[in-house]
Amino acid sequence: MTATPAAGGAAPRRVIVAITGATGAVYGVRLAQVLRGAPGVETHLLVSPAGVMNLQHELDMGKGEVEALADVVHNVRDVGATIASGSFRAHAMVIAPCSMRTLAAVANGFSDNLITRAADVTLKERRRLVLLVRETPLNLAHLRNMTAVTEMGGIVFPPVPGFYQKPRTIDELVDHTVGRVLDLIDLPELAQALAPSWPGLSSQA
Repeated sequence: MTATPAAGGAAPRRVIVAITGATGAVYGVRLAQVLRGAPGVETHLLVSPAGVMNLQHELDMGKGEVEALADVVHNVRDVGATIASGSFRAHAMVIAPCSMRTLAAVANGFSDNLITRAADVTLKERRRLVLLVRETPLNLAHLRNMTAVTEMGGIVFPPVPGFYQKPRTIDELVDHTVGRVLDLIDLPELAQALAPSWPGLSSQA
């Protein structure tokens, strides 16, 4: 699959999407669905072995079905892939969902697979990294790892549902979170359809 060229023939905005073993595989899948075919966007997908298990358990989806949504698919063990280098100009990286194990590896610079290596590269190159960390309750190690990632410039984004948009379905809750993520990685043209800007509350008499 080839990304649709950006306006004026500009280079595509490359977005790396990683799905790990935390619950919430739907967030990564929905993000990949929205990015698919978006003008000027090229998606690079990684799915960990535990992520594959969750896709099957939570969504009844096979790995191939998710891979079909991406422009480029990488093997998690291929640390020699393009996205392992800072010379590969990625626009942003999103780990959705992000397991506590992956969070710990990113927080401590432990690049033991392509997901954590690509995240490390994203941070060192001062590019946008968003982690949809998924665990509850949180212990002190989790909190310290979140602080470390934040101090390095990453964005910790627990997929906490917002109810002010009055969602009626789980799909609407998921879309709102994904829309917020798209805003964070500077793709507002895609975000607005899922999570419109807050209009404010009317003043009460």
